[in-house]
Amino acid sequence: MRASAIGATALLLLAVAACGGRDGGTAGTAASGKCQGQQTTGITDKSIKLGGIYPLSGPASAYGDIPKGIKAYFDYVNAEKGGIGGRKVEFVVRDDGYQPPKAVEEARRLVEQEQVFALFQTLGTPSSTATWDYANQRKVPQVFVATGASKWGTDTTHPWTIGWQPNYISEARVYAQYLKTEKPDAKVAVLYQNDDFGKDLFGGFTRAIEGTGIKVVAEQSYEVSDPSVDPQMRNLAESKADVLLDITTPKFGSQALAADARNTAWNPLHIVNNVAASITVLKPVGFENVQGVVSSTYYKDPNDPMWQNDAEMALYRQKMGQYAAGADPNIPYHAFGWAVASSFHKAMDAAACPTREGLRDSVRNLKGVQVGMLLPGVTMDTSPGDGFPIESMQLMTFKGERWELFGQVIDTRKEFGPLTG
Repeated sequence: MRASAIGATALLLLAVAACGGRDGGTAGTAASGKCQGQQTTGITDKSIKLGGIYPLSGPASAYGDIPKGIKAYFDYVNAEKGGIGGRKVEFVVRDDGYQPPKAVEEARRLVEQEQVFALFQTLGTPSSTATWDYANQRKVPQVFVATGASKWGTDTTHPWTIGWQPNYISEARVYAQYLKTEKPDAKVAVLYQNDDFGKDLFGGFTRAIEGTGIKVVAEQSYEVSDPSVDPQMRNLAESKADVLLDITTPKFGSQALAADARNTAWNPLHIVNNVAASITVLKPVGFENVQGVVSSTYYKDPNDPMWQNDAEMALYRQKMGQYAAGADPNIPYHAFGWAVASSFHKAMDAAACPTREGLRDSVRNLKGVQVGMLLPGVTMDTSPGDGFPIESMQLMTFKGERWELFGQVIDTRKEFGPLTG
């Protein structure tokens, strides 16, 4: 693996030489040589500038832990590996408060003022949807967006935008398959966020249970501006459903879990979607109150002792302590950030040209790429007709004070077929 990495880096350096010099990454800069005419704004022979947009404040501020893990990875690579292909990475983070208009404002600032090479990890379906027209009009890579909306992989009109994590429809299919085995006559109550994120996962679930004995008997939506989902949870409890599908972001995930725990007269199997499954969501509810909750994942949980002797986990813990002092390495969102930053590193290593076009093409031509923080058996694979880098997941249930994996890694491409637009 080390030899492969060295070889990939060598190829990238050769591409740099072939592309000729550049003027330091000012607006409109372009490569020469075999990469002639391709954009080099934000990238020089010695640096790469990336821009991320996160809800560091507002109702989804729990996700603000992700860029800490990303920055720790890049700081480690910069200090100890000479950067990515000899380039030091500068990661500029902006706060949109989980507000789409603010996300557009920050995207424009990153592209036009900061002159970033790429938008890396714009978080949230509403925010990323608000910015992808702009990014594609400007021909700026918007790579590995932090949202599992299915459109990132099926849309053909935004070639500069691509997701990273498993898409919500495939995640929904995993839960449906689980219920077909464990509760084939399940009566399901659904709580979902009333936006593209919530509707995508909910819609995928309803399609996945068609023709089965599983029925949705109640549904309640909430707005991100709502102070609480307690009213919705009371309404869902009246359905007497034996399964609760919880499609929420962290703040509302905690509220739904707490409301479920308080209502001792209703005891459904509680399935919480991956994006609200962090231990930071469950801990405020009390671990004793979330026993048996089910979810799914695709990357290693730093709280799981099965990774105690794992080389990547050991590296992550060491470098988080070194480059993100004060950040708790046990928070899974930090591990998520580390994993996606490592994924970007692999994509840049594989790029034929160190240009915006080179990155755009590289992320859509990933073949069995292994990333140390992903679960064994989970790789990144894309093609011109498949824009979903990660499509494998494993179910987990909460026991004691941590999530416990069960079953096998499910390759949703093979199990359910590829998603198409």
